Amino acid sequence: MKFSESWLRTLVNPSLDRSALAHALTMAGLEVEALEPVAPMFDRVVVGEVKAIVKHPQADRLKLLTVDVGQKSPLQIVCGADNVTLGMKAPCALVGATLPGGLEIKEAEVRGIASFGMMCSERELGLSQISGGLLVLAPDAPPGADLRRLLDLDDHLFTLKLTPNRADCLSVQGVAREVAAITNTPFAPLAVIPAPVTNVNKQREIRVQEDIACPRYLGRSLRLNHPDAPTPAWMAQRLIRSGLRPKSIIVDVTNYVLIELGQPLHAFDEDNLQGALSVRWARPGESLTLLNEQQVTLQPDMLVIADQSGPVALAGVMGGHATAVTPTSSRVFLESAFFSPEAIAGRARRLTLSSDSAYRFERGVDFSATRQALERATTLLLDLCGGGDAGAVVEVAGGHLPLRAPVRVRPERVRRVLGLDLSDEAMAQLLGRLGLTLKTVKGGFDVTSPSYRFDLAIEVDFIEEIARLYGYDQIPAVPPSGKLVMLPSLEARKAELDVALQMVHRGYQEVVTYSFVDAKDEMTLAAQPSDVALLNPIASQLSVMRSTLAVGLINSLQFNLSHKQERIRIFELGRCFSRNGSDYVQNKRLGGLIYGSRYPEQWGQPTESVDFFDLKMDIQALWSDATPIFAPGTHPALHPGRSAQIALEGQTVGWLGELHPGVTALYGFPNAPVLFEISLEALLERRIPSYQEPPRFQPVRRDIAVLVGQEVPAASILEALQAARVPGVSELALFDLYQGQGVADGKKSLAFRIVMQDTERTLTEAEIESGVAALLNVLQSQFSAQLR
Repeated sequence: MKFSESWLRTLVNPSLDRSALAHALTMAGLEVEALEPVAPMFDRVVVGEVKAIVKHPQADRLKLLTVDVGQKSPLQIVCGADNVTLGMKAPCALVGATLPGGLEIKEAEVRGIASFGMMCSERELGLSQISGGLLVLAPDAPPGADLRRLLDLDDHLFTLKLTPNRADCLSVQGVAREVAAITNTPFAPLAVIPAPVTNVNKQREIRVQEDIACPRYLGRSLRLNHPDAPTPAWMAQRLIRSGLRPKSIIVDVTNYVLIELGQPLHAFDEDNLQGALSVRWARPGESLTLLNEQQVTLQPDMLVIADQSGPVALAGVMGGHATAVTPTSSRVFLESAFFSPEAIAGRARRLTLSSDSAYRFERGVDFSATRQALERATTLLLDLCGGGDAGAVVEVAGGHLPLRAPVRVRPERVRRVLGLDLSDEAMAQLLGRLGLTLKTVKGGFDVTSPSYRFDLAIEVDFIEEIARLYGYDQIPAVPPSGKLVMLPSLEARKAELDVALQMVHRGYQEVVTYSFVDAKDEMTLAAQPSDVALLNPIASQLSVMRSTLAVGLINSLQFNLSHKQERIRIFELGRCFSRNGSDYVQNKRLGGLIYGSRYPEQWGQPTESVDFFDLKMDIQALWSDATPIFAPGTHPALHPGRSAQIALEGQTVGWLGELHPGVTALYGFPNAPVLFEISLEALLERRIPSYQEPPRFQPVRRDIAVLVGQEVPAASILEALQAARVPGVSELALFDLYQGQGVADGKKSLAFRIVMQDTERTLTEAEIESGVAALLNVLQSQFSAQLR
């Protein structure tokens, strides 16, 4: 929306200067995109009247002018303009004037003749990029008058960047109404006096067949005495400064009312209309040549204005070429209507059209101003075209105009939402400035929005209006306050951060990967592939929710290897997803992966690849007060002889192992990575430390070596020995494994360290021997062990 400041101030004139006014509009939600002068700066340019023209004696294309500039004696000026005529009035730059671009006018001698000024064109004054000779001024312009004041060149142009909901500000009157509300300044709306009906019998029949799409249609027949009359300078100036080019008086008046009141109008050449006008939907096979000479094929959802011959205008968008007015159209039918936004929206874009009418109708036009706009245009046309006849206004209203139901606004909610301690009276005063109708009721106000506001429908809309008028920049920036409370930290439970730090301290780096994974990777790497598919995945390769962290870890390994990283130790804490009947389960897990050399490259250590036992040692370090059991297990993605299940207190809590050779080849890894995954819940639980009196007596150590079957896991033996809870035994540990000479085939020798200690006394030899015997009995009875 573009308009001049001087036009705006004829309707509302706040005490703010233009910069402050632009800021106020922007802060109220009407962003001022540009504020620019209508003309560049120049001075000492006045109206000059050409009193005499003499050919220059030394140049064929130059003329010697005698110019009256309102001084005691006329000036002699040399001029080369082709359009200079005797008696014309044009801008004259006096000696000492400074023109745009820094040009200074001085007394000069042109081909031997003195020149005391310069006659100016629009281009030389910076008013246009095109030079068409001298700028011709009005015949009644007084010689010597300051040009800037005469043409109002100190005016400025406002360009508003309106949001789609503020169609009420697509007119000068709408902006003035808003300025009055923002600045609390008196608003002088345009007073429109209905034009007298001078020809009662001159009426055209109107039939509105689609009264939902067109709830109100008004029309009037006019006869103009001089339709070729020139557009007055004041109107042309306002149109140009609003971004419109003057064409003819009839078209210019309809455009002027559009910018002034926001109501689109259309003028038909009545001599080219046949019979009654109908407002209806287009019929199959109909077409129309528009004002821009574009021929369009009409579709059934396009609203048209039609006469007996067919469509003559695309309703709310553009008129037809066949019925367009011309400077010779003395009989005019003037249309002013309200078309519902739903009936107009999208039609112009579908036909690759753009029009000011469609822009306004699809956002919502004030349906109560339809007659006012028609009367305003009628009055202007009759005044500017030398009079004529005006027929009676024909109005067809179907009763489907938009409703403005009252909305309850609760002051308490306003204060809560805005964080402002506004009184009820202050709220009522702010809403009243917007032209809203208020009725005080118990608990608040019933507020009814005016016909020109299509964006006020629910309570929060009115709360926003209160905030706008109060001033967004006036709302105090109060920092939010809250109590800082120490969150409970259970001693029997570790924090997730503690687990992550344990991994970091062992040389791992944390990764965060998508919970969405490729279904193919799930089938390859998961023990139980995910059955949680996404309805609308963001990418085809991210179509299911992960059931294992292994997919993200393997993808991270691929990425790092492609970037020349040869030694990789990564982990992730994240959720995995599965179904439990109709419910979804999302458990947190810890996953990790190692690849490459055991130690960073150095001269003191040979290069060795990581293996199963490196990762097992890292996993064991995660528990300080429990001993996980690693038992042989199977996993479809792991090497069958180099993988294990992780159990804790009889429950399987995870797995670890080397990637299966087939899977390793599938992903193109030179070597197999070793990876693991553990339920996070099993890692977070821990025993509460309890005080134990330090022993005052020497410990006793006994070592025993036994022969057991090669298939017997050493972990099972240790678990059985610890479960026996032999009195006095404080520590049990495996310290040697031997297979070879002296040990039968199928057997292995395991050596255990037994530490015995009592906190109250020294153990006797009998007590020591009894404890060792008890442990040997467990070995013999449960594992058929033989003492070496």
